[in-house]
Amino acid sequence: MTATTAVRARETLAWPPIVDHLDRRGFAVIRSLLDPGECTALGRLYDHDDGFRSHVVMARHGFGQGEYRYFANPLPDLVGRLRDTLYAGLVPLANRWAERLGVDQRYPETLAQFLGQCHAAGQAKPTPLLLQYGPGDYNCLHQDLYGPLVFPIQATLLLSRPVDDFDGGEFVLTEQRPRRQSRAQVVSLAQGDCVLFAVNHRPEQGSRGAYRVAHRHGVSEVTRGQRRALGIIFHDAA
Repeated sequence: MTATTAVRARETLAWPPIVDHLDRRGFAVIRSLLDPGECTALGRLYDHDDGFRSHVVMARHGFGQGEYRYFANPLPDLVGRLRDTLYAGLVPLANRWAERLGVDQRYPETLAQFLGQCHAAGQAKPTPLLLQYGPGDYNCLHQDLYGPLVFPIQATLLLSRPVDDFDGGEFVLTEQRPRRQSRAQVVSLAQGDCVLFAVNHRPEQGSRGAYRVAHRHGVSEVTRGQRRALGIIFHDAA
């Protein structure tokens, strides 16, 4: 896919089936959202200190093994455009989830408006990040909650090539329903694919109305090579 084709595809995403799968299953995959050149260019940013606000080594915090870097503002142009585009497609579902869960929060039409709310609440640190894993690295199951304001959906885009660049390192999701054991889902991604998934809770319809399904996500152990990914979180951090 050429850069021009990739940009055009992002601008004309078929949102209804994406949103439907996300609503029913808690995740959805958009294939080839980035082209190989974009993946390579974004991955290479990790090797330079400029443009990042912090560097986290997971083992120091009990998060797993591996590391990641949070971008500083202004975000790289492609990251900023992806964040805007995905938010606009997801905000109607986010508001439906909030209504069904009885949450007072309603999300504005644009990301800029939502980030204004975040900043007014003291959440002003940008949260998009690059993640890097080597042999033996993994990411424990977790939720990316950075303050009281939380957009209920986030995205991860795989920048490396499975098999060619690394083995292992599968993206893993779990869901926990009331009074049931957790269910795990391994999501197969190719380079440039984007997985959208629930940050914390999503509603599921039961016989007595909607109930909360809790989600966590992580990455299984990388057994060979290097895996890099882009994480896009829509709420900023305190």
